[in-house]
Amino acid sequence: GETCSALLLFISVMTMFMSGVVAIFEYDLKKIIALSTLSQLGMMMFSISLGLFELAFFHLLTHALFKALLFLCAGILIHGVSNTQDIRSFGGLSLNFPLVTVCMNLANLSLCGVPFLAGFYSKDLIVELACQYSWGVFILCMMFICLSLTVLYSVRLTYLSFVGVYNGGPSISVCESDHSLIGPVVILSFVSLISGPILSWLSFPAPVLIFLPAFLKWAALLF
Repeated sequence: GETCSALLLFISVMTMFMSGVVAIFEYDLKKIIALSTLSQLGMMMFSISLGLFELAFFHLLTHALFKALLFLCAGILIHGVSNTQDIRSFGGLSLNFPLVTVCMNLANLSLCGVPFLAGFYSKDLIVELACQYSWGVFILCMMFICLSLTVLYSVRLTYLSFVGVYNGGPSISVCESDHSLIGPVVILSFVSLISGPILSWLSFPAPVLIFLPAFLKWAALLF
């Protein structure tokens, strides 16, 4: 049992690290989101290796909701910018896709674990409970590095897609008038706002007591 846990722990942390690093250097929009899914799967396996099975499933559910939102927003952007997936040919899209920009940033912030969005409730719990385990400093440091990598590739994705100068082709089709595209995105945005607290109230019968020193308590938010 112990060796299996240790092996799974090592593999999951390495998966989180590898996919985070690769996502920072990737230019394909869908690959970035897929790699971020891989790093979150690493997070779930990390949780399982610590014996937190319910928590891993909770993270799976919240992550599924906002990752579906991310993929839908990515699809709308790809459709709008004449079917290119290369984020180097994006930029300044917040002007043409205001609603998709808001929803995609919601999903990204939720992925980063910004407080009171869905991802925060599951991710922060995993991180804080992992801080209570005595696996050693290396694993803790790797976990926090992987958390900061998540933030890095999310910010990079947002910057290259919505903030920088537009580098793409001459035609942008505005998809936001199409309700069959926008409807699911808006619904999922609401869900990724409220699913965290609702699922945590439903799935955990009692509040978990987490006893940590202040710097570890703040570490997740700082990273």
